[in-house]
Amino acid sequence: MLQMRPNCECCDRNLAPDSADALICSFECTFCTQCAGKLGGRCPNCGGDMRARPTRAAHLLEKYPASTQRVFKPEGCARGAG
Repeated sequence: MLQMRPNCECCDRNLAPDSADALICSFECTFCTQCAGKLGGRCPNCGGDMRARPTRAAHLLEKYPASTQRVFKPEGCARGAG
């Protein structure tokens, strides 16, 4: 099941489960659209492309909640700054 991580790995911005600003790679690394743009749409961890994260229906979030574990790796995101 998709983890739906709560934040951007680069800037630590909160990303709600229904956020249209959340992008993920195939390993579920999670980024906001602004940071993903700075990274050229490529995950700094695996090099894979980033896509819009699917949303989960609100009535299913109670039974299958989004992750609360934050991943924050700003050092890996510096490669995309420029």
